Amino acid sequence: MADWDLKKLRILRTLHELGTVTATAEALHMTPSAVSQQLTGLAKALGVTLLEAQGRRVRLTDAAELVLRHAEAVFAQLERADAELLGYLRGEAGQVRVGAFSTAIPALVVPAVQELRRTHPGLSVVVREAEAEAAYELLAEGSVDLALSLAAHAPTARDPKFSRAALLADPLDVALPAGHRLAAEPGLRLADLAGEPWIFGSSGPWSQITTAACENAGFVPEQAHAAADWSAIWAMVAAGMGVALVPRMAMAGGIGAFGRGGSPPAGRGGPEGVALRVLSGDQPRRHVIAAVRRGSEGAPGLARVLAALRQAAAAQPPEE
Repeated sequence: MADWDLKKLRILRTLHELGTVTATAEALHMTPSAVSQQLTGLAKALGVTLLEAQGRRVRLTDAAELVLRHAEAVFAQLERADAELLGYLRGEAGQVRVGAFSTAIPALVVPAVQELRRTHPGLSVVVREAEAEAAYELLAEGSVDLALSLAAHAPTARDPKFSRAALLADPLDVALPAGHRLAAEPGLRLADLAGEPWIFGSSGPWSQITTAACENAGFVPEQAHAAADWSAIWAMVAAGMGVALVPRMAMAGGIGAFGRGGSPPAGRGGPEGVALRVLSGDQPRRHVIAAVRRGSEGAPGLARVLAALRQAAAAQPPEE
């Protein structure tokens, strides 16, 4: 393959534009002899004659015209590369990979992506659903650039591998059967439900969150049924089989947050057959955080995604 020297090709292009070696030398701040040496070297590298004498001037050969035709395509592509690189450096282009738990995707990630598509269409966000522990494994190995998780299930703030940022404190409401004796009780507290049968996962983050919230309210919940899918939980609550804690952010996420075939709550009333109540006084919360590999937080694209996630978190329904 011929040696296509970009510097020498630019000299050839300038000569084609200006017509003389002297004018080319002046434009490029070179001596005429240096221009001639560079073009001679280019002709030797390409194996063709580029210039022909024409009186006191030189004329570009047909081979030179062919070389320039291809060189112009190269220069144009390099201009596009420069523009794209500048966009990347400004955080306006590139790709950011986000790992997030299920309820965070419709409530936080999707609104953030929609906003970025509007404001920075050249910045691509790739989403991967992953629970807390898996998200941090993906982050540590470099498979994602940002992880959304719950603070209770994330590495500590002193972990040297990650930099964390708090996004929101997500209130937990309680779902009761519509005909439950406490469904319309004013000032309902979590402690009032100490004797109720509870529905929550048999293991994992949601099991731990429910257990911890109840223990903080002064009791250990009696697990009547185990389920992690929201459509299953709603169905059992509506059937009078127990009560359950529900994250406010999951409700903001709509149908997708409740599993396939599930139904979104109708306002604070909950799905049909379910009374959804805001707890008073001792309302528990789960804290949502974003984490990146320590040192990467200054990357412009990553900073823009994090800012969009903060904006989506700030737009969540206010606590009641």
